Amino acid sequence: MIFRNVSLLGATGSIGRQVVEVVEEFPDRFDLVAVAAGSDVPGLASIMMRHMKAFAAVATLPPGRPAPPKGVQVGDEAVVQAATHPKANLVVVAISGAASLQPTLAALQADKDIALASKEALVVAGELVMAAAREKGRWILPIDSEHSAIWQCRWGEDLTTISGITLTGSGGPFRKLPLEKLRDVTVEDALKHPTWKMGPKITIDSATMMNKALEVIELHHLFDIPYDKMHVVIHPQSVIHSMVDFVDGTTKAVLGYPDMRVPISITLGYPERLFRHPKTLRLEEIKKLEFQAVDPKRYPAIELGFEAGRRGKTYPAVLNAANEVAVQRFVEGQLTFDQIVPAVTDALEAHNPVNVDSLETLMEADAWARNRVGALAV
Repeated sequence: MIFRNVSLLGATGSIGRQVVEVVEEFPDRFDLVAVAAGSDVPGLASIMMRHMKAFAAVATLPPGRPAPPKGVQVGDEAVVQAATHPKANLVVVAISGAASLQPTLAALQADKDIALASKEALVVAGELVMAAAREKGRWILPIDSEHSAIWQCRWGEDLTTISGITLTGSGGPFRKLPLEKLRDVTVEDALKHPTWKMGPKITIDSATMMNKALEVIELHHLFDIPYDKMHVVIHPQSVIHSMVDFVDGTTKAVLGYPDMRVPISITLGYPERLFRHPKTLRLEEIKKLEFQAVDPKRYPAIELGFEAGRRGKTYPAVLNAANEVAVQRFVEGQLTFDQIVPAVTDALEAHNPVNVDSLETLMEADAWARNRVGALAV
């Protein structure tokens, strides 16, 4: 039985809370030795009450709070300390956005294996992250449900016999909404995902399907899959989490109810499966599984992901940063829902790419894209 000392980055977010849940379900398998959050001091304090020996950090203090509670370190360097904690042998990266880059790279340089829930680390800095993992001989294990499914389908297979990958996506809450009504979508509407319970940013990304745009780039780096071998299909029930095609005409799929604790437990327990006893999938209860081709007019974000990934260089960093700002502006009422993807498209078309040679280069492209979208007229 493998025992893991876990450092959890993004501990108070949707994924982070579920990681804590799985860790606490198996105290004989896992120990939480470090936790980090963005600015949610109360949420972090709640975890610390149950894991009193864990190192704790927040990137920033919330407005109106002049000092942290006892035992909580503050600042980006404190988050890196959590990522490189000397006792940790598995670092779970569940930080949303580009903020995941520095601690992920720091953890790899410190010889830690990574359980990755943050798409952005590979979308923005895939070349740097994977090179660091290869140099140190460390694992990068996926927590994303789709990438976990693909990973499981590859177990025990001759990887040269894989002919293609199918990523599934629910289509979000506006799959059937007339296109002309997308302009009137509210933030509350966009946060009502039909099948998954996730954080607000990824829930809105699921509504635009930008999450699939990010996932194809993540998939390319994680498993070295060419873009022309990937395919995206709409699957409203979110039961088939992704599929792998083989040269003999067979296809393997991973099925299960939409529950992020499942891929979390698979990654934390790898190469063993944890005896969690969740609800078993019964297809007679589901009754039907639907699949639809992607409508490029409804979901133009997906092709943006393929385009940015194929172009490479700093294009994926611009895609991610522009989307982060566009989503935030939508949440703040400064963009309509149907303006999110066009704002990202504008940034990509205006960008002059450069080769990715350092984290600083990526941060410059990130800042450029944020300024570009932030300056758009309301």
